[in-house]
Amino acid sequence: MQDIHYLSIAEASTLIAARHLSPLELVDALLDRIARLDGELNSYLLVTADRARDQARNLEAELSRGHCRGPMHGIPYALKDAFATAGIRTTGQSKIFVDNVPKQNAAVVDRLEEAGGILLGKLATNELTFGGVSFDLPWPPARNPWDRERDPGGSSSGSGVAVAAGLCLVALGTDTGGSIRKPAGWCGIVGFKPTYGLVSRSGVMSNSHTLDTCGPMARSVEDAAIVLAVIAGQDPRDPASLDRKVDVSSFRGDIKGVRIGVVRSFYERDLPASEEVCISMERAVEIFAELGASITDCELPRVHDFARCKVEIQQPEIYSVYCRELEIRPHDFSPRFLQRIMPGREISAVTYLEAQAKRRRLTTEMLEAMKEVDVLVMPAPYGPGPLLVDSASDPILNKPDLLVPFSVARMPAICLCNGFSAKGPPLSMQIAGRPWDDIMVLRVADAYERATPWHQRHPVP
Repeated sequence: MQDIHYLSIAEASTLIAARHLSPLELVDALLDRIARLDGELNSYLLVTADRARDQARNLEAELSRGHCRGPMHGIPYALKDAFATAGIRTTGQSKIFVDNVPKQNAAVVDRLEEAGGILLGKLATNELTFGGVSFDLPWPPARNPWDRERDPGGSSSGSGVAVAAGLCLVALGTDTGGSIRKPAGWCGIVGFKPTYGLVSRSGVMSNSHTLDTCGPMARSVEDAAIVLAVIAGQDPRDPASLDRKVDVSSFRGDIKGVRIGVVRSFYERDLPASEEVCISMERAVEIFAELGASITDCELPRVHDFARCKVEIQQPEIYSVYCRELEIRPHDFSPRFLQRIMPGREISAVTYLEAQAKRRRLTTEMLEAMKEVDVLVMPAPYGPGPLLVDSASDPILNKPDLLVPFSVARMPAICLCNGFSAKGPPLSMQIAGRPWDDIMVLRVADAYERATPWHQRHPVP
């Protein structure tokens, strides 16, 4: 119990159900840790301490009456500050929404509350999930707990930091082109982007409505699966959401006979990775083989084709979200955000529609290439992350990376740690599957995680 802040959801849930740990004890331990450590990490924009304690007491009273809502009963979580929370400030880390207090929760927040989750607070993000690292926002950028001078990855930066540093048991993030998976990779945790349409985006700040997804960020694959089961499902407020159930009871098992396609062309040809990234990847492939999986190389369309397609879809879509505010309040956006969003107004309708058609072709080619495999693996994102000051000053926007293809193709993808760099921070691997085959992706990731020690390492506070 000395490391109560690093309990998994599964471990904490067992202790809570057996009355060996109360929700209030767990909340108090995490609030104390936030107070001690987050002044240097900047992962929280707002801590809802009093509300969390009230929720914990109510949930403890339910347990005393013999009622347990399930594995999330009494589990403290936190939210990227792009998820609407009724009566609680929701800002997107932007001056534009500094006084925004929604009247209604995002759909996924309602589901977590109903399942017994306890909200600890709202977490840092890049401005409006798009602005990149910036030092001139109302709040400072989050810092990587493995090295506080380094970028934790974005845009779900605070979510990655808080989970890795033991400041919550799990967090939610959003992913449009890698915004869950990049901070998961650079912070050494698990980040899962579900199939597009599996999880409602209702009440979540929009970036690109044909690319946006929401998903869990956790310290284990099992925890990500537990949260996914709670938040997945159709929601009439999000017309893109579909009626698909997630049966996580079937995600855990061996992977003997599972066909794994290694996309070496991505990291050897398209975007050559460092030697230590390649070595960590090859060792991961060896472990999959030792676990009984069938290994083959798999060739996909070039990363750069997906990257260009994503830009021509995302930029006009997000520009359309904020075009009115850009006209009347341009000085309330950071220069970094303006630099990123303004090119969206120059992309024509013809270019946008051609990009959507190209997206369908790329997705078809990817699915054709996957006919003989069950999942794809590759390293992503390349680690360790850069220094924060370098990220803030980097003039090159929309760099191609290995995360984007699976956003464009709307496929499920997970990022998890597969080693550590010589400099200390974590390295990561991505596993992706066919649309709606989320359970297979989780199953392969879980098998790898249980065969390796990486998820048991934590940053020194």
